[in-house]
This record gives sequence, C-alpha cells and structure tokens, in this order.
Amino acid sequence: MPAGVLTVNLLNRASRDEFEGALGGIFERSPWVAARAIEARPFAGVAALHAAMVAVVRGASREEQLALLRAHPDLAGRAARAGALTNESSAEQSSVGLDRLDDEEYERFGRLNASYREKFGFPFIIAVRRHDKTSILAAFETRLGNTAAEELETALAQVFEIAGIRLIGLIPER
Repeated sequence: MPAGVLTVNLLNRASRDEFEGALGGIFERSPWVAARAIEARPFAGVAALHAAMVAVVRGASREEQLALLRAHPDLAGRAARAGALTNESSAEQSSVGLDRLDDEEYERFGRLNASYREKFGFPFIIAVRRHDKTSILAAFETRLGNTAAEELETALAQVFEIAGIRLIGLIPER
C-alpha cells in the first residue's frame, strides 16, 4: 500500500498481504483475525471493519478464542520488564505507568496476575488506555470473583475494546 495515512478505502483495495500486514497487530499476536476479516470487504468505515473483526473472533472456535486471550501479556509482567511486548502493548502499558511501578506495585501486579491466570487459564486483559493504575487494580480484584464463563466474556469484551482503540489509532477517520 502507498506510504502515508491508512484509510478504509485503501484497505478495501489492498492485496491480501497488504491488508494482513496493516491490520495483523490489531488483535494481539493474532493475525488470523485480519486474515479472515478481509472476506467481509468492502468496509463502510472503521466501525464496520471493527465489527467484522469482532465477528471473526465471535465465530472462532473456543480454542481459537482462548489462544487469542493467551496471546496477551501479563500487565506489568516479566515480558514488560524484559522489553518483549509488542509495540502496541508496550505503548498501552506505558501510557498508564505500568512500566514505572515501584517494587511493591510490581509484586502486587505479579500476585494478581498469578492468581488470575491460575483461576482462568489466560492473562488478565483490560483496555488500559481507559484506566489508571488504581482502576486496573480494582478491576483485577473484582474480576477475580467472576465465574469462568463470565470472565471469558469480559476478557473478550476487553479485547474487542482494545482492538477498537488500536484501529482508531491506526486509521484516523475524517
């Protein structure tokens, strides 16, 4: 695709490789979502593109949905400290200061991450750009009380919100 600002119109005309290359990072380490969403072209706008991508995930097998959730990093986890996050996750976590925790905060996130992962089998996922550290920690505590079915739906809803934020950041609508 031509260099410059990405538009839905360009995506509607893009080759499969260009489309997947442009949108492969919208869902964390899950380019298969973009690869399947291309079949829903043409898109009227960013909202329609987002809806198509959400429909792909909703229509995926439970195993694929869980793999998508498991592709997300722990918040303020080892991968973040090692600099091994995707560019998108790194920017999101740093936007709320998760890359600047003191030792006590880091240990608290570590305990909550471990408890959550043990209970649900995937990492805690939240659209951090809509939160601060305090509200993230409160959500952690609240969501640990959810059932497995409730939390699967909550985590997917958060993934969809993250994808929407990423799309808007990538494709500014005029």
